[in-house]
Amino acid sequence: MSPSSILIVGAGPTGLALALRLSHHGVPFRIVDKNAGPGLASRAMAMHARTLEFYRQLGLAETIIENGVRIETVHLRENGEDVARLVLKDLGSGLSPYPFVLAYPQDDHERFLVDELEKRGVAVGWNTELSSFNQDDDKVTVTLRHGTPADGGTSETVDVAYLCGCDGAHSRVREGLGLDFPGGTYPHHYYVADVRIEGDTSTDAYMNLGADAFALRLPVRSSGMTRLIGMMPASADDKAHPTFEDVRSEAEPLLKVKVAEINWFSSYRVHHRVAAKFRVGRCFIAGDAGHVHSPTGGQGMNTGIGDAVNLSWKLAHVLMGRAHPSLLDTYEAERIKFARSLVATTDRAFQAIVSPGLVGKLVRTWLFPHVLPFLTGFAAARRLMFKTVSQVEIDYEASALSAGKAGDWRGGDRLPWVAAAGNDNFEALRSIDWQLHVYGSASLALRKTAEGMGLRLVEFVWSEAADTAGLKHDAAYLVRPDGYIALALPDQDQGTLEAYTMKFGFKFREPQSA
Repeated sequence: MSPSSILIVGAGPTGLALALRLSHHGVPFRIVDKNAGPGLASRAMAMHARTLEFYRQLGLAETIIENGVRIETVHLRENGEDVARLVLKDLGSGLSPYPFVLAYPQDDHERFLVDELEKRGVAVGWNTELSSFNQDDDKVTVTLRHGTPADGGTSETVDVAYLCGCDGAHSRVREGLGLDFPGGTYPHHYYVADVRIEGDTSTDAYMNLGADAFALRLPVRSSGMTRLIGMMPASADDKAHPTFEDVRSEAEPLLKVKVAEINWFSSYRVHHRVAAKFRVGRCFIAGDAGHVHSPTGGQGMNTGIGDAVNLSWKLAHVLMGRAHPSLLDTYEAERIKFARSLVATTDRAFQAIVSPGLVGKLVRTWLFPHVLPFLTGFAAARRLMFKTVSQVEIDYEASALSAGKAGDWRGGDRLPWVAAAGNDNFEALRSIDWQLHVYGSASLALRKTAEGMGLRLVEFVWSEAADTAGLKHDAAYLVRPDGYIALALPDQDQGTLEAYTMKFGFKFREPQSA
């Protein structure tokens, strides 16, 4: 490798997503992982709308959807008996091209991303562990160890421009940077199992919310198996190496299933932590290396991919000389705020759900099975639920990269989705590059300014859908490579656009056809 390249440590969803985005930008990088291959016993299942929007930019969303299962209904059970249903079908209709929650297991997800990288000529360096690293103003010097303890292994030292730690909750990169990882660990053990159920092919989700128990059942399309997730019973909570037989007698009655075959089983503890920093010099952390949270809402894997998307284009721009290195300061500023908020929110929700006290019992036996289904019968409540869970409401309005307001939208907001009979406005985002959107007509002066900058200008016919989405007629929106509004220009002021460009030294280019 050379000091003009990037090293990604960790080939989970975060590292793989980062690699795919960097591959699109055409910058040199390498990705390694200490394991022998993609994971098997993974517990992350939910893929949300914002993540699918990011994958659409890479042309991968439709294949992922075909391989996953849309969760249209969640059956809520109390002590094994159905008490209510949550209808999630098209929960976010009008807000995203993907108005649903997709069940797509992390192990399937990782294998898919590895295959996509291979199609792009990139091979993950498996059985390669980070031994040590140090950095100066110009580079990061990294020592890697290849092989396994059984074969003795070999060492390699390389210089890279940037080091990205996507290596999970026990991150060697985070530890090497000496970063605190404050937070805590929940007292209970949890299990996850991949099983085949006798005589049941339902693609719905099932959640048991008994007074002293918690269990989930989710479908897996690729294998025809079912994923079971739940709280270890007290009788098995302290076992060093529990098996499914230790939870069978409680899990089967709770979920009303008969498990015929066990593909794999694992137990784990749930943590809630956020690293003190996401960047030190030329080193970055992302995903579980920077933040871990409860499984409430299925946010963890999606948040890590969001980190990767945010970091990828910024690293690429700086390496290609398309932006000033100060651009990299915005990664931590934009992502750590959301991580802290998410961990606090999911912690409160998870504590309420699993608490053995009166509050927990009220949540499980009254709020979830009776109040929540009632509220989701209202359009406003459904939209709020979708926005909260899907991550489409994440914003970077406080970022140094964000400026202006036009209509309902400010710099730092996700570009709102506008449906159209032909291509919607998200189709243009496949370029994964800067672009200027005008919903209406661009002035001659704005056209000339954009052309002089090499900035792609995309005009959309003003429509009722654009108006409903809260966009302003004839306003201009400078859109970042990750689909967020950087600058909103209510009056198409080209002087403001030019000044913004100079602030970070941005150099635009006309992208290849999307």
